[in-house]
Amino acid sequence: MEELLTLKDLLVKGDVQGALIIVEELTEMSRNDIIRTIRSYAVILLLHLIKQQAENRTARSWEVSIRNSVREIQRENKRRKVGGYYLTLEELLETLAEAYLNAVDEASLEVEEGRYEAQELEKLVNQQKIINRALGLILPGESS
Repeated sequence: MEELLTLKDLLVKGDVQGALIIVEELTEMSRNDIIRTIRSYAVILLLHLIKQQAENRTARSWEVSIRNSVREIQRENKRRKVGGYYLTLEELLETLAEAYLNAVDEASLEVEEGRYEAQELEKLVNQQKIINRALGLILPGESS
């Protein structure tokens, strides 16, 4: 909110250069919020994909959670007014990779009722395959 008031003051004073700096800061803050939200849903998505691979099975609740996470990531990443997406394919991959460790930690509590430590679980699953599957669900036709 403080940034908006500063922006208003700068515009009233005619300081376009100062106003543009504030606009850039606001844009970066908004983008960081979008990335943070996408990362949160990515953790949930990856958690269930890890559980599926580690236990070689699925559950209806996992499937629903996967679908909901995919929808939320797609919704959050879509630029409604100007079209396109906030995150490029590379940025989306980076976000999934960042979310992966948190997902493994959470999955270690659930896979086979918490039988594995996170490091052990990491060795049981294929990170690249899981991330590729997540990406394929988020961007059908982009990855397998």
